[in-house]
Amino acid sequence: MAGKTKKNKPVKLDELTPDEKLKYEIAEELGLLDRVMKDGWRSLSSKETGRIGGLMTKKRKELKTDV
Repeated sequence: MAGKTKKNKPVKLDELTPDEKLKYEIAEELGLLDRVMKDGWRSLSSKETGRIGGLMTKKRKELKTDV
């Protein structure tokens, strides 16, 4: 059985949800955005994706307490 490959679609930054924008911003802060744009999110290790998720949660909590 042959594996299916997903074609990378160009990311339209103006059409992202707030959560997706936050994810891309954090990837950029961590220096991972170039690799994500070139090879997709699957190119990241579980440690890297976990770090992004943890920072997203932290920033969401900070935004809630600021309001």
